[in-house]
Amino acid sequence: MSESLQDRYAPQNRCFGCGPANEKGLRIKSRVEGEQVVCDWTPEPHHEAFTGMVNGGILGALLDCHSNWTAAWHLMRQAGASAPPCTVTAEFHVKLKRPTPSNQPLRLVARVVESSVDRATIEATVASSGVVTATCRGLFVAVKEGHPAYHRW
Repeated sequence: MSESLQDRYAPQNRCFGCGPANEKGLRIKSRVEGEQVVCDWTPEPHHEAFTGMVNGGILGALLDCHSNWTAAWHLMRQAGASAPPCTVTAEFHVKLKRPTPSNQPLRLVARVVESSVDRATIEATVASSGVVTATCRGLFVAVKEGHPAYHRW
């Protein structure tokens, strides 16, 4: 799939991390490659914690949204649905392994490690020039009608 999951399934989403409609957001573009979901994203100076290095909170937001879309895609495919369920983050843990340079594109890679009917556990990485700088493991859950996020895409 060359079109991002966000552009295909949620073009009006305003999420800070992944919403195509949020002009001031990170606007990640997650794409399916085989059994994993990847994203290439280039930081800008306003994403820095200090000169030359990406802020850890920005890395957390990237990993959270990219992992959430990986879960949504997986649950959609698993159910044979034509659109992904709205999923939310139940928990996620980020490890900042080393400073992440802000002067080059970053590569996010996520994969499903466990799943059931309405939830998926995702492991993801951020790499700069092939070196992993941050990792994440999180649980993402499909929400039902009545939840505030249910109609977000």
